[in-house]
Amino acid sequence: MRASRLVSILLLLQTRGRMTAPQLAEVLEVSVRTIYRDMDSLGAAGVPVYADVGPAGGYQLLGGYRTRLTGLTQGEAEALTLAGMPAAAADLGLGTVLATAQLKLQAALPAELGDRAAALRERFYLDAPGWYYDGDSSEYLAAVADAVWNQRRIEIRYRRWKAPTDVTRLLDPYGIVLKAGKWYLVARPSDARPSPGMSTYRINQILGLVVRDEEFTRAATFDLAAYWASSVTSFRASLRQGEAVIRLSPAGRELVGRLMNSEAVRSVAETASAPDERGWVTAIAPIESVANARQDFLRLGADLEVLEPAGLRAEMTSVARSLAALYAAGDRTG
Repeated sequence: MRASRLVSILLLLQTRGRMTAPQLAEVLEVSVRTIYRDMDSLGAAGVPVYADVGPAGGYQLLGGYRTRLTGLTQGEAEALTLAGMPAAAADLGLGTVLATAQLKLQAALPAELGDRAAALRERFYLDAPGWYYDGDSSEYLAAVADAVWNQRRIEIRYRRWKAPTDVTRLLDPYGIVLKAGKWYLVARPSDARPSPGMSTYRINQILGLVVRDEEFTRAATFDLAAYWASSVTSFRASLRQGEAVIRLSPAGRELVGRLMNSEAVRSVAETASAPDERGWVTAIAPIESVANARQDFLRLGADLEVLEPAGLRAEMTSVARSLAALYAAGDRTG
């Protein structure tokens, strides 16, 4: 670990020039005292590193010195596939490996390309999760990723939405997908059923995990990207179990674009009638179920009215009356 940190210090000084001990400590996530000890070790090893004191001081390498320790290890080369998603790499336990790989790559670049790469990092940043969602967290994510990589069978306790909610599954983990800040495991159940197909599991719903000593043989024809694309298509199709006729105010039409899924946004845009004298339009929105539609439509408040189906309108009417009664009974302004 210390040897890796010393290499990282060399690469940082080579690619960034002068850096202070606190700056190095922040990047490498160690104490300033540790940086001082590492600098003494580098000097004792003959590395031409020196320090300037004062406000503009810091450590730097003697002009022209370049380390040749820029070759990527296998793990670092693999981690570069996540170079555009540093947070995801950290979640998978690859944060330090990715950072070292990027440093080595930058150190190996010609000066003009290295400067351009640095400029790109200063100007572009990817933040994948949505505004109101910080992404999944799971204590088992790194272990699942390790099992996927090493083709180790796993046994999980899993919480699903239908009864029985808590189940135990023996799985061959094939891949991990990050979708809108949520982590999913794609796995084949390892039970006695004939030719069980692939299934998808939300990783933050794993309640317990045991990595078995058994290895599994991965099907050579399995394509993770193709499987996921097919799953997304099937999921979107399942969302349209019915339709609702709704009325939307001008404000409601804007809220649809921010609060509802792409299928609903597209359907409303394609079916909206001409605005009436108050600017309201009538449109058709796909719904998965009455319960889900009720929750989705309530987010638009009084800017949406359900006309059909009758059962959904009755549900919305019941909720509206309950809310009115609740606020009337709880009025404590008097």
